[in-house]
Amino acid sequence: MSEKTIRILCVDDEENVLKSLKRIFLDEDYEIITAVSGEEGLRIMQEQDSIQLVISDYRMPGMDGVEFLRKIYDNWPDTIRIVLSGYADTASVVDAINEGHIYKFIPKPWNDDELKVNVLNAVERYTLRMKNQQLTEKLQEANDELQIINQNLETLVENRTAEVMFQLQALQISQNILDALPMAVIGMDMDGLIVQSNRCVEKVLGVPTGGLLGNNRQDVFPDEIKAVIDKIMDKGFAQERITLNNKEVFVKGGVIRHTHDQNGIVLVLDDEACHE
Repeated sequence: MSEKTIRILCVDDEENVLKSLKRIFLDEDYEIITAVSGEEGLRIMQEQDSIQLVISDYRMPGMDGVEFLRKIYDNWPDTIRIVLSGYADTASVVDAINEGHIYKFIPKPWNDDELKVNVLNAVERYTLRMKNQQLTEKLQEANDELQIINQNLETLVENRTAEVMFQLQALQISQNILDALPMAVIGMDMDGLIVQSNRCVEKVLGVPTGGLLGNNRQDVFPDEIKAVIDKIMDKGFAQERITLNNKEVFVKGGVIRHTHDQNGIVLVLDDEACHE
C-alpha cells in the first residue's frame, strides 16, 4: 500500500456515536468519513477512491449491519470490516462473522484504547495483505515474463538446431561431391592448416581418408608438394607435374579469397589411380 492517509468509514444511525468515533481518532493519521445508514455507506463506498476500513453498527433501521457488511464484502472484499454492537447474543455475532466476514466484533460501550489498538491492527492487516497482493502480482508478472523468455529460447534453440542440421547436411553433401571427384582435393588455410580433403587423397598420397585433417602442410606433405604450395602462396596460382611414389602426378592449385578474412588454398592432384 502506498503511504497515504488511511480512510475509515464509520456507519451508525446515532450521530453521537459517529461524533465519538471522530473524537477518538482525532489525533491519528486517519481520515474519518461518516454515514448514518447502510445505504449512505454504500453510496460513499462507490464515490470514494479507496476506503481501507469500515466500522459499522450492528443494529440500524432499514439495512442492518450484517447486510451492509455483506455487501461491502461482495463489492470491496479487501476492505477490513469491524462491527460495533450493544447486543452480545451469540447468534448475532455468528451472523455478522459468517455473512459479513468481519475482522472484529466490538461491544458497546467500547474502551477507547482497545478500539484504537483493534483499528491499528486492522490497518496493519490491510497493509500486509496489499503488500502480499502486490508481491504476488509482481511474482506472477515475473513468471509470465520468464515463461515468454523460455518460449522464445525454445524457439531460438529449435531454429538454431534446424540451422545447424541444415549446415551439417550441406557440409555432408559438399563432402560427398568432393569424394566423387576423380582427383585428390585438399583445402588449407593461409597458415597451412589442412581443413579439407577427399577420398582420392588416400589413393594419391597413401594416407587414410581424413588423415590429413588438422595437420600442418609442413608436417605431412613431401617436398615436391610443398614447393608447389610455396609457388601458389607467392603467385596466387601454380601448376606442375611432379613425381610421387614413382608416378607422375599433375598438381595445380590457387589461393581462394573470401570476405571476413576467410582465405585459403585449394590443391588438386590428378592421378590415374583416382580414375579407377
